[in-house]
Amino acid sequence: MSSTQQVERFGVPWEETYGYVQAVQRGDTIYLSGQVAHSGTDVVAPAPVNDAGLVTDFSLMGEQLRQCYANAAELLRRFGASLDDVVEEVIYALDVDAADAAAGPVRKEAYGRPDPQVASTMIGTSRLAFPELLVEVKFVARV
Repeated sequence: MSSTQQVERFGVPWEETYGYVQAVQRGDTIYLSGQVAHSGTDVVAPAPVNDAGLVTDFSLMGEQLRQCYANAAELLRRFGASLDDVVEEVIYALDVDAADAAAGPVRKEAYGRPDPQVASTMIGTSRLAFPELLVEVKFVARV
């Protein structure tokens, strides 16, 4: 594997706190860290949570997914790539039923076609990085 690599960040505090980059390219492959619904340091369409920090409403799943794809598209653009170059995605969702209902339309919109040519896996999880998050999407692209 080539030692030449390019990395990209958004400059958000959790990149330094956790110790990672948002994306790295090695050779012809671009690996994106799991993208969440944020713009700068603000969570986009934050889900309501109760006093215990548990989500009480999953209806904003589609809005959060749209932001995940928008963030991925921005990162890919920095490498001269686009969502057209994505070959694999993994969707991590707090509620798989809500994610399944939202993912079809959002994915088709993001990829710009009725049959996205992307290998896709959805995994249910009990928690994401911030309590208000409903979904996170990891991407691999080939250029």
